Amino acid sequence: MTAPRRRGRPGHDQDAVLNAAVRLFNEHGYDATSMFDIAESLGITKSSVYHHINGKEHLLQMAVDRAVDGLFEAAEDVKSLDGPAIKRLEQLIRRSVLVLDERFEFVTLLLRVRGNTAVEQHALARRRIFDGIVTDLVKQAQAEGSVRPDVDPATAARLLFGMVNSLTEWYRPHRGSAQAMADAVATIAFEGLRV
Repeated sequence: MTAPRRRGRPGHDQDAVLNAAVRLFNEHGYDATSMFDIAESLGITKSSVYHHINGKEHLLQMAVDRAVDGLFEAAEDVKSLDGPAIKRLEQLIRRSVLVLDERFEFVTLLLRVRGNTAVEQHALARRRIFDGIVTDLVKQAQAEGSVRPDVDPATAARLLFGMVNSLTEWYRPHRGSAQAMADAVATIAFEGLRV
C-alpha cells in the first residue's frame, strides 16, 4: 500500500507551516504576525499557507495543544507508575522538563498565552486542569508524610512548575543533555520538599 500523498508544495506540509508560525509568534508576538509573514518565511504564497490550515487562530490552537498535550501525556505516564506519590511527582517534573526540551517553541508560546482569545482561554483552562493534577500529587505526598505539611499544595505545584517554566527564558535545547537538566531541576526541587 502506498503512503497517502501529501498536500501542498514539497517541504511545506502542515508541520512546516506550524513550525514557522510558532517561531514567528515567539519572535514577534501572535498579534504582530500576519499570514503573509508566515508565507514569506517559507517562501510560499499566502494561499499556499491556507491550503494547510484554516487561519492564524487555527495555528495558535495547534501550537498550544501540542504543548499541553505533552504535559498530559507525561501525567498519564506517571499515573501508571507504582510507588509513593513523591516519586510520581518527581517523575512528572522530570518528564515535564523533557517535554519542554522536545517541544521548546510550543511550550514557550503556551507560557505567553494570556486568555485574550477563545483559543487562549481554552489553553489556560487545560493548564489549570494540569495544575490540579500536580496539586493532587502534592496532597497525596503530604498524606504519605513525604512532603512538609506546612506547604500549601497548590502553591507547591505552582512553584515547581514555575521552576520548570522558567527554563524557557534561558535554557537552549540541544546544547546539553535534557536528562541532565531534568535531573538538576528534580534535585533542587525535591531536596527542598522532602521531609
